[in-house]
Amino acid sequence: MLKVLKAGLYLSVQDLGRFGHRDIGVPIAGAMDTESVKKANLLLENDENDAVLEITMTGPTLQFDADTYISLSGAHIVATLNNEPVDNFTVIKIGKGDILSYGRLEKGFRGYLAIKGGFQSKMLLDSRSQFYPVTQSARLKDGDEIPYEETTSYDPKISEVKIEDHFEHEVLKVYKGPEFSLLTDGQLAEIFTKTFTVSKENNRMAYQLAELILGHSYSMLTSGTLPGTIQLTPAGRMIILMKDGQTTGGYPRILQLSEESIAVLAQKKYGDALKFKLV
Repeated sequence: MLKVLKAGLYLSVQDLGRFGHRDIGVPIAGAMDTESVKKANLLLENDENDAVLEITMTGPTLQFDADTYISLSGAHIVATLNNEPVDNFTVIKIGKGDILSYGRLEKGFRGYLAIKGGFQSKMLLDSRSQFYPVTQSARLKDGDEIPYEETTSYDPKISEVKIEDHFEHEVLKVYKGPEFSLLTDGQLAEIFTKTFTVSKENNRMAYQLAELILGHSYSMLTSGTLPGTIQLTPAGRMIILMKDGQTTGGYPRILQLSEESIAVLAQKKYGDALKFKLV
């Protein structure tokens, strides 16, 4: 078991998502930054969908009760194992009783902890991702325990990789959404020339942008949405749905983020700058 001594700001179990249940209103959920999750699991020769811990801004303090191996990825959050510094994108050997602690956030916003064999929390609707009310809670709290399989020896093919920090990018690549044709020339000019910033309203459900563009007066039937769908409100607010976002919406779906751009946006926090590029 992995015991959560201190949970930090927002700690949760996530895999790549819960697919095939949107018809009954269940969001995909899953890790916000799938690029980082896949790379962490790759180092451990796990399946890319094996469950990890997603760590938001303020990291946890965790204690392991059995030997294993871990890797860290995503945001640069100062981390120590038994008070000794450890780095992202390396294979780290863990002994029984070891304590992993996180300190200050240096870059990015969300970090990931992968473990050999993946975390073995309960599978619900084909996924281990925490999303309330499918799971009993949306996050882990102090004292919670997450099962994992003991691994006493592991000879990794690759023990360390150097990764370009994709979360330092400001440009989000987007595709045309179903209602893209409703945008006026003035709105298009604003979207693709303006620099936007992340507002205080940002979480696993959606990111709102602080700056407004020209509004609209269109009404439409509620229609299907996906993670990465950008909706435009009548007031000109752009709302970007994320992994826990609703499965339908009534605002024009003007743009759609690529999976790569969802990962970039997942590492942005309040006040960070963004630009859009149509691909």
